[in-house]
Order: sequence, then structure tokens, then C-alpha cells
Amino acid sequence: MRKVTLIPGDGIGPEIVEACRRIIEAAGVEIAWEVQEAGAGVMEKYGTPLPAHVLDSIRENKVAMKGPVTTPVGSGFRSINVALRKELDLYVNLRPAKSIEGVRSPYRDIDLVVVRENTEDLYAGIERQVDEDTAESIKLITRGASERVCRFAFDYARREGRSKVTAVHKANILKFTDGLFLEVARSVATAYPDIEFEDRIVDNMAMQLVQKPHIYDVLVLPNLYGDIISDLCAGLVGGLGVAPSANIGEDIQVFEPVHGSAPKYTGMNKVNPTAQILTGVLMLHHIGEEEAARRIYGATAAVIAEGKTVTYDLGGEAGTSDMADAIIARL
Repeated sequence: MRKVTLIPGDGIGPEIVEACRRIIEAAGVEIAWEVQEAGAGVMEKYGTPLPAHVLDSIRENKVAMKGPVTTPVGSGFRSINVALRKELDLYVNLRPAKSIEGVRSPYRDIDLVVVRENTEDLYAGIERQVDEDTAESIKLITRGASERVCRFAFDYARREGRSKVTAVHKANILKFTDGLFLEVARSVATAYPDIEFEDRIVDNMAMQLVQKPHIYDVLVLPNLYGDIISDLCAGLVGGLGVAPSANIGEDIQVFEPVHGSAPKYTGMNKVNPTAQILTGVLMLHHIGEEEAARRIYGATAAVIAEGKTVTYDLGGEAGTSDMADAIIARL
């Protein structure tokens, strides 16, 4: 039986994680869940929102599914998610954006995948106060990190039967940093003649995604642009409530929804579990449970399309657990 670290998180995390867990088990997947607590709720007990034993569990099991967590102010972490990515060298943030019938959006038939570099760029946090009127942040781009994320994007496109990779940058202005990222992307592309390659300047990319998103497929971007553009892509398909993600390293993967912990809804059985469920689908796809992943995705899409047992943001009145029950019934 496959062991998976399960981090319920806090705020709405435990509710949506439980919904996802029940659905995965209803699909017949046998997983031994190793539950680990992280987030604001464990600060008093452990003195940190990310105890060392949580990291040890993920390192041992290689796969983790987590709910959203709240990063407490003054803990020393800029973000628990950033800390996880750094400690476990999860160098890719994979964010699919796919239209689901019944989710309100001005667009239809969107099917994009964002491959975001996860470890450097301005997110490395190399900054200082120069004087009382000036602050400075260093944008760090390395050949090694750029090469492995670009290679991942092309390997992913080839494996998933996708036809094009677009590298996104600002090399017209940032000639050294983004220039290096673009140079590496072009070099990597030569090893994949079966995959079409192009590049776009990031501001133009944002405009084109609004005007003609259907001509794009897989996007590969440095960290900051990836953060921004992936939220834009989520907006094309209805918002963060339907946006799953995976953080991927060489041999460790952590799967999590994109949205936050929404503390004001804690315990209200109100929020949409779709992003967490689709995150579970990504995880099942990764561990080779393809049939279960397909069935869960289909059942979730069918319940949303029907519109009878969905949460308030999807136009219904169902609770989180009610929507999970409806998906299980579909299975």
C-alpha cells in the first residue's frame, strides 16, 4: 500500500482535504495516509509552523498532499510553501488551467499548463535596506535552475502529448537575467524537435492570454512571472477555487491547491473543494493511479456541470461535504 504524507493545513484546509481523501478512497485507491500537522495551529506546540518531523515524513514517503496553511506573522518564514520548496528542492510548480463546464467564465475550452521555476528569481529573498529611503532586491537566475525547469517543461509536453512550449521572459530589458533564461530555453528546445517552441515577452504574454488563450499550450517561466501568469490562467477558467498545483523535485512531490486557507470560513462546511480534489487527481496521476484519476475528474466535472449539488461560488447551496458526497455517488 502506498504511503502518502497528508497535511490537512488550517483554516478551511481540514474540511477540503477530508472531502478529497474520502473521494480518493471511494474510487478504490488504497493509500496509507500519514497525517502531519503544519501551519499556524502548531506554533504553540512546536515553536515553528513547519516542524522538522513533517519534512522527514515527506522525505521518507516521497509524496505529500496538503491543504492550505496559514503562515503566522513573525515566525521567521516568509511562507510555509516557500520553505517547503526550498527545503525539499521542489524546483517546479506545475499549474494546469482547464475549463470545466458549469464553472462561470467568459472563456470555454481553455487547456493550459504553467511550468513555473520554483527556487530562485526574486523569490530567493536576497534583499536589503540600502538606506532609509532605498531598498534593494537581487534577481537571481542561474543556468542550472533554468535548464532543469525548461527540460521538465519539454519532457512534460512530450509525455502528455502536448505540442508546444512557450518560454516567457523580459529579456528585452533584463538582458542578463532573463536573457540567460531565454538562452537556456532556446538551447534546451533544440533537443526536442517534435515539440514546437516559441518565446513571448511577459507583458505581451499577459495580453495574449486574455485575447487568444487557445493558441497556447505549455508555458515555462521564471518564478515571479510564473506566479503572476498562473493566477491569470486560473482566472481564465473560473478562479483559484478550481486551480490545483504540484510542487515537483527530483524524487519528491508535494500536491496542494493554489488558494489560501480562508480562516473566516473555518468549520463552516461552506467552501468549494474542487481545487483540492483536482490536486488529488494530479497526485493520483503521478503515482500511477490513472484510472482512478480519470474517474474522479469525470465525476467532479459531471457534478459541477449538473449544478445541483455545488457550493455557493458555483451557483449552488451545497456544503463542502455535500458536494463530496455527490461526487462519490457519481463514482
